[in-house]
Amino acid sequence: MTGNVNFKDYLNQQLQDPQFKQEFENETTKLESAIAVTHVRKEAGLTQRELANVSKVPQSTIARIETGANTSVDTLTKIANALGKKLTVSFS
Repeated sequence: MTGNVNFKDYLNQQLQDPQFKQEFENETTKLESAIAVTHVRKEAGLTQRELANVSKVPQSTIARIETGANTSVDTLTKIANALGKKLTVSFS
Protein backbone atom coordinates (compact mmCIF):
# COMPACT_ATOMS: atom_id res chain seq x y z
CA MET A 1 0.00 0.00 0.00
CA THR A 2 1.39 3.37 -0.98
CA GLY A 3 1.22 6.39 1.27
CA ASN A 4 0.05 9.85 0.38
CA VAL A 5 2.47 11.90 -1.65
CA ASN A 6 2.60 15.67 -1.40
CA PHE A 7 2.38 17.03 -4.94
CA LYS A 8 4.77 19.92 -4.35
CA ASP A 9 7.38 17.57 -2.90
CA TYR A 10 6.94 15.18 -5.82
CA LEU A 11 7.18 18.01 -8.36
CA ASN A 12 10.31 19.41 -6.73
CA GLN A 13 11.86 15.96 -6.87
CA GLN A 14 10.97 15.57 -10.56
CA LEU A 15 12.33 19.03 -11.37
CA GLN A 16 15.78 17.79 -10.40
CA ASP A 17 15.82 15.90 -13.70
CA PRO A 18 16.99 18.42 -16.38
CA GLN A 19 14.91 16.84 -19.14
CA PHE A 20 11.75 16.85 -17.01
CA LYS A 21 12.45 20.44 -15.95
CA GLN A 22 12.80 21.60 -19.57
CA GLU A 23 9.54 19.93 -20.62
CA PHE A 24 7.76 21.28 -17.54
CA GLU A 25 8.93 24.82 -18.34
CA ASN A 26 7.88 24.45 -21.99
CA GLU A 27 4.39 23.36 -20.99
CA THR A 28 4.13 26.10 -18.37
CA THR A 29 4.96 28.73 -20.99
CA LYS A 30 2.29 27.40 -23.35
CA LEU A 31 -0.28 27.41 -20.55
CA GLU A 32 0.63 30.98 -19.61
CA SER A 33 0.05 31.97 -23.24
CA ALA A 34 -3.29 30.16 -23.20
CA ILE A 35 -4.36 32.01 -20.07
CA ALA A 36 -3.25 35.36 -21.53
CA VAL A 37 -5.21 34.86 -24.77
CA THR A 38 -8.30 33.67 -22.90
CA HIS A 39 -8.09 36.60 -20.49
CA VAL A 40 -7.68 39.27 -23.17
CA ARG A 41 -10.49 37.73 -25.27
CA LYS A 42 -12.90 37.69 -22.33
CA GLU A 43 -11.80 41.16 -21.26
CA ALA A 44 -12.80 42.36 -24.75
CA GLY A 45 -16.17 40.63 -24.32
CA LEU A 46 -15.66 38.36 -27.32
CA THR A 47 -16.44 34.72 -27.96
CA GLN A 48 -13.83 32.56 -29.63
CA ARG A 49 -15.79 32.83 -32.88
CA GLU A 50 -15.95 36.63 -32.67
CA LEU A 51 -12.21 36.83 -31.98
CA ALA A 52 -11.59 34.50 -34.91
CA ASN A 53 -13.59 36.77 -37.21
CA VAL A 54 -11.83 39.99 -36.23
CA SER A 55 -8.34 38.47 -36.18
CA LYS A 56 -8.75 36.40 -39.36
CA VAL A 57 -7.61 33.31 -37.43
CA PRO A 58 -9.75 30.14 -37.53
CA GLN A 59 -11.91 29.60 -34.45
CA SER A 60 -10.38 26.15 -34.10
CA THR A 61 -6.95 27.80 -33.76
CA ILE A 62 -8.23 30.13 -31.04
CA ALA A 63 -9.62 27.09 -29.21
CA ARG A 64 -6.32 25.20 -29.52
CA ILE A 65 -4.33 28.19 -28.25
CA GLU A 66 -6.68 28.53 -25.28
CA THR A 67 -6.14 24.88 -24.36
CA GLY A 68 -2.38 25.25 -24.37
CA ALA A 69 -1.46 24.09 -27.87
CA ASN A 70 1.65 25.55 -29.39
CA THR A 71 1.17 28.47 -31.77
CA SER A 72 3.24 30.91 -33.76
CA VAL A 73 4.22 34.47 -33.00
CA ASP A 74 2.50 35.40 -36.26
CA THR A 75 -0.83 34.05 -35.02
CA LEU A 76 -0.47 35.71 -31.61
CA THR A 77 0.38 38.99 -33.38
CA LYS A 78 -2.81 38.77 -35.47
CA ILE A 79 -4.84 38.24 -32.31
CA ALA A 80 -3.11 41.08 -30.46
CA ASN A 81 -3.56 43.50 -33.37
CA ALA A 82 -7.23 42.59 -33.73
CA LEU A 83 -7.73 43.43 -30.05
CA GLY A 84 -5.79 46.68 -30.28
CA LYS A 85 -3.01 45.21 -28.18
CA LYS A 86 0.73 44.90 -28.67
CA LEU A 87 2.29 41.47 -28.45
CA THR A 88 5.37 41.52 -26.25
CA VAL A 89 7.80 38.62 -26.13
CA SER A 90 10.49 38.61 -23.50
CA PHE A 91 13.19 36.29 -22.26
CA SER A 92 13.83 36.40 -18.55
